[in-house]
Amino acid sequence: MNIDFFEHLIHEFELPLQNPVLIFSLILFIILLSPILLRRLKIPGTIGLILSGVVIGPHGVNLLAKNSAVDLFSTIGLLYIMFIAGIELDMNEFKKNQFKSLGFGFFTFIIPIALGLPACYYILGYDLNASFLIASMFATHTLVAYPIVTKFGVTKNPAVAISVGGTILTDTAVLIILAIIVGSANGGLTTQFWMKLGISLSIFLLIIFLILPRIAKWFFNRMDGDKTSNYVFVLSLVFLSAFLAEVAGVEPIIGAFMAGLALNRLIPHSSALMNRLEFVGNAIFIPFFLISVGMLVDVRVILSGYTAIFVAATLSIVALAGKWLAAFVTQIAFKYKAEQRQLIFGLSSAHAAATLAVILVGYKANILDENILNGTIILILVTCVVASFATEGAVKKIVQNQENPDFKEEPEEVVYYENILVPVSNFNKLEPIVDFTVLIKDKKSPYPLNILSIVSNDKDAETNIIQVKRKLEDFVKYASATETGVNPIATIDINISDGITRISKEILASTLILGWPHKETFLDKIFGPKSEAIINATTKTIFFCDFVKPLNTSKKIVLVCPPLTELEDGFAYWMDKILKLANELSVMIDFHAVAETQKAIIKYTKMAKSKTAYSLNLLDFNQYPQLLSNAPFDHLMIFVSARKGSISYHSMLDNLNSTLNKDINDHNILLIYPSVKTSDNKYTEYSDMNAELFIKGVQKVNKIKKGIRTIFKK
Repeated sequence: MNIDFFEHLIHEFELPLQNPVLIFSLILFIILLSPILLRRLKIPGTIGLILSGVVIGPHGVNLLAKNSAVDLFSTIGLLYIMFIAGIELDMNEFKKNQFKSLGFGFFTFIIPIALGLPACYYILGYDLNASFLIASMFATHTLVAYPIVTKFGVTKNPAVAISVGGTILTDTAVLIILAIIVGSANGGLTTQFWMKLGISLSIFLLIIFLILPRIAKWFFNRMDGDKTSNYVFVLSLVFLSAFLAEVAGVEPIIGAFMAGLALNRLIPHSSALMNRLEFVGNAIFIPFFLISVGMLVDVRVILSGYTAIFVAATLSIVALAGKWLAAFVTQIAFKYKAEQRQLIFGLSSAHAAATLAVILVGYKANILDENILNGTIILILVTCVVASFATEGAVKKIVQNQENPDFKEEPEEVVYYENILVPVSNFNKLEPIVDFTVLIKDKKSPYPLNILSIVSNDKDAETNIIQVKRKLEDFVKYASATETGVNPIATIDINISDGITRISKEILASTLILGWPHKETFLDKIFGPKSEAIINATTKTIFFCDFVKPLNTSKKIVLVCPPLTELEDGFAYWMDKILKLANELSVMIDFHAVAETQKAIIKYTKMAKSKTAYSLNLLDFNQYPQLLSNAPFDHLMIFVSARKGSISYHSMLDNLNSTLNKDINDHNILLIYPSVKTSDNKYTEYSDMNAELFIKGVQKVNKIKKGIRTIFKK
């Protein structure tokens, strides 16, 4: 029995390993340990994973063989890289730099081919057809170093936007050339071939950019609360798109990237869904792909003879030279900095997936020989190493420049850390409010998100507060999916509005985000609604939210602000939050304001260097009802109001929340009360004897009169 046990154990450890559990365990330990160990040597984690693949692969110690399981995870990882690149692309930045992306795509396509074609034809001695195919391989690149950009948080840099945009342009062009060359080798460049390629690509693009977003929007509206279903649904669309691309005659990586672009606007960058997509990809699938790239490398090829070394060296030098020249020309043409040129070179110099696809297809079609295949494997290792080092060096320089700017956009006294308080009365409506808060929250703020629930001080107070604390703990877990810290607060108070005001002062809250005010009762009309009590009791910025649809399905933001709102103390703060929200949702803003306010909006967006697209519309208070009734259901309606006595207050703003409830109760609505400056009064001991108090008293009396008249009329 013991002999059988040892025989079984020895069999399990025969090389290459066959036990799937053991294989997966080995891969996970490599993913865990290789970046940690190589970090001490200042070697990028990406290189550690590739080198690990070289060591454990069939050409190393042969721990793992290229089997179906490894191929599956490798393919998923490659598609994941392309999808994440598409989904993380800042669409506002991309639109702003679309011509630069086209320019870089042209440079990084034509320059490597211009260098590679004569090098392969005259130096390596291949015929014109093979030389053109190898030269087109130089134009491709894989975003192997993209996880480094994500790690350092510089994905919104213009250099990243044009690099990613250029990737899809050049790879698509090269893969179409590949189809043409293979068709030419097989004698198939007929009219039927061109018609089939054109029609299939047109149908593919139609499905991806017209049908796919509509299906996704419908699904997100129906399954808003089910985060697991949303994640699985997105992955399903990614791999379906990759398959459709293959059917259309191009590589699956094109389909995955296109799916990322199509879903970009529907998945905000700070959302829980985006966090899950990045986490799973960066933890499992993308490292698996990088290890599998290393498994392709056969170091012994270098020792097989002079020809193999010469071919590998020529391919590597020409490939890197072509990409560096393309980055250099791009820097000169668009006046980028040296570190941005290095970042463009780092992102575009790695050759892996598309390169291997081109060479393997050419090899199987007998257009290329074994020397080119072996040389390409060495090329992949060399370029991946160079790309990783170049990218990490560039992003570190960019981050250092960001952290140590030469000048400050704002005066020192404006710098502060926001502290957000979210009071909750209805837990069923808290989830979309938390999602909204995560999208607009300043990531540099050291404060967690404060969620407050107030329990009435009655005989059931102790029982109720225990239940409330349990519910709050659920939202701590929910917010943790976005890596947002939450501070749950449960307290007892006689009056809810007083409790909110008290806690906001205790925690030094800068912003309050509340659910939409309830309908007013008769007592509210006499004594004043709770929302009005909170507004009058604090000078902080207040957001009232009513989200009946997922925010990520919004097509546009319509923002209405009263005259003189730019003179309020909180103007810059709420403008910053709305621009941030629009950028997260990848939508434009329709501002409705008077001419002077429009000037302030233009000035602020320029100062903030906002990339958000917006339009300006002249506001007329008499158009309020028409504006509300004509608003499409998929627009996020934002209204800026003002406290009584503030500089932008207008009588038209009275009862604005009830007007909104009546006219656009099927829309996502946001009502903003900007913060106002507190005036220092040296006679504070007589604060109960002032004109404002008498004015409020007169207003209460008038409300009572109107209420009594209404009763007698009935």
